[in-house]
Amino acid sequence: MAIQLYDSMARKKRPFAPLDPNNVRMYVCGPTVYDRAHIGNARPAVVFDVLFRLLRHTYGADHVAYVRNITDIDDKIIARAQERGVPIDM
Repeated sequence: MAIQLYDSMARKKRPFAPLDPNNVRMYVCGPTVYDRAHIGNARPAVVFDVLFRLLRHTYGADHVAYVRNITDIDDKIIARAQERGVPIDM
């Protein structure tokens, strides 16, 4: 069974076809942590972990790379620090 992913631009599911089945790559923007954790922070981590596992199962564990960033400084973080009077310089 082929993997299908929802294409939000086309508003329909489309078959997933990696550029290189021997080197499937995922890059996911991680959370911008500027306040207390909430369920919305966990959802992307769970969704993309499940997708990563599915891709590894389909293409092989040695053929899938998953990279995620965690934003350490951002406008929201700066604004929250200013609201709380916390300096952002080191």
